[in-house]
Amino acid sequence: MKRKNKATPSAKKAPHATGRKGSATPGPRTAKRNSAQAGTALHPGQNTVPDRAGGLWLYGRHATFAALNNPERQKKRLLISRTQSTLYMDQLAELPNLPENLSLEIVDPDELGRVVPPDSPHQGIALNCAPLPRRHLEDSCAPLAAEQNLVLVLDQVTDPHNVGAIIRSAAAFGARALITPDRHAPPESGALAKAASGGLELVPWVRVTNLARALEQLADMGYWRLGLDGSAKLLAEAADFGTTIALVLGAEGRGLRKGTRDHCDALIKLPINPRVDSLNVSNAAAIALYEFSRRSR
Repeated sequence: MKRKNKATPSAKKAPHATGRKGSATPGPRTAKRNSAQAGTALHPGQNTVPDRAGGLWLYGRHATFAALNNPERQKKRLLISRTQSTLYMDQLAELPNLPENLSLEIVDPDELGRVVPPDSPHQGIALNCAPLPRRHLEDSCAPLAAEQNLVLVLDQVTDPHNVGAIIRSAAAFGARALITPDRHAPPESGALAKAASGGLELVPWVRVTNLARALEQLADMGYWRLGLDGSAKLLAEAADFGTTIALVLGAEGRGLRKGTRDHCDALIKLPINPRVDSLNVSNAAAIALYEFSRRSR
């Protein structure tokens, strides 16, 4: 199918650990060895309640280690539960991108729980950091010659767990970027990063002020804009639009807004059992990503 006027498409270092104000604590491997010999905690006497103010708290093993390994992420303070310190210290020593000024603190489990939402599955580790730098559509989505160019566009999907799960699938299937509106989309958060399981550090997240204009820009860049809609006639498996694709998904229940539908080149649907009304948006995104990503293999 053709569109009119379509465009052609260093050495490893351990973190600098600090204890109480004015005192220094050994790095991970030294601290671990000294602790084992002395039979005491890694940072004796360090039980100050963590401060909630300032920055973003990520938590969970995959989200935290992906952020620690991302040179674009500004990292401030790393908290590790005393019960998980032996496991995490060895893993930290293997990371190549840890800044020298990262504050590493070993705390009691209840203290770690004070910096994350109640009942959050923090897995004994949390990182205080800055949000990722703002991404721009032109830079993140510019088509690459002879490669798959697959991006996701979300139309007012607001649940952070759904968006996180979508980012995880986008990373797994090699999507170039995720595009959402500035408003009616969740902010970057610990819950979203946990659901993304490290994918937040891998997939550029482009936030735009006007989704319709962003879809027009994608068309100018050579993307075919395919909206997922349960009432569509065209099955995703039969949609042959090449490998420069923007998959557009709407919120659960409401689906794609009319203005967004009008900016799609075609509407497609997934072949689900007719007795089932629809899929969760994150499940639909994962299936659609698989369907279109496998065609370039």
